[in-house]
This record gives sequence, C-alpha cells and structure tokens, in this order.
Amino acid sequence: MAGTTANLSNDPVYGDMGNEGIVIQKVVDTVPGGRTLDVTGFTPSFIPQGHIVIEETATGILKPMPISGTAYAALPSGHTYKYIVMAGIPTAKPFAGLLRIGTVNWKAMKYDATSILSAVKTAIPSIYFTKD
Repeated sequence: MAGTTANLSNDPVYGDMGNEGIVIQKVVDTVPGGRTLDVTGFTPSFIPQGHIVIEETATGILKPMPISGTAYAALPSGHTYKYIVMAGIPTAKPFAGLLRIGTVNWKAMKYDATSILSAVKTAIPSIYFTKD
C-alpha cells in the first residue's frame, strides 16, 4: 500500500474509549500484523474499537469509514467495506488490528451503522453482527 504513512513519535495521545472491550465479541481470524490506515480527511482524533474499515478498490489502500455526526456516512465511490478495527487507536498512530472473521455487537459501536448495516453484512459475510 504505497503512500500510506504514519507518525512514529511517542507523543501521548488519548481518545474516547467508549464501549472499548464490548464491541468485538468473538475473534476467529485477523489480518496478520494488522495494517496502517490512511486517515486523510478523517477528523476524529480516535478510531474506536468496532469501526468499519473500507478499501479503495483501485489501490487497495485501507481507510476508516467516513462518519457524519454520530453515524457512518455513505460509502465513498470506488470503495468497499473490508474489515473491523479490533481495538481503538489514535488517528495520529493509525496502526490497526483488523478483524476479518468474528462477531461484532453493532449496537455498541460508537457510530450508528443502521443505514449501512445491510450492505456491510453483504460485503463482509464472515463477520456476524449481533445487537446484545
């Protein structure tokens, strides 16, 4: 994924941990080693556990799903839903552990996924979305 970079300094960064620890309910498989996300244009300082990750289909670059207020925005053109962030990370250090098979409590996610959930389930059938 050429062109994706991140700051490696150890500046302290904190974020809203919210429902960290209860969103991901079961981990069956992950992306080995995780990936660095391209956070260009993503304004929150923290990417929470359970955040949807999208892939730019032309380049393979992974990004956090855009948000609008308290909900996920529309999927950008030329992108597909790909993974779920396993643990909250600061945007300044976007090194993400990524869930590819498992169970996610979508009602505990920080951003409301109601409007996109059906499309996410279709795009990532290896993740079971529950609402405990």
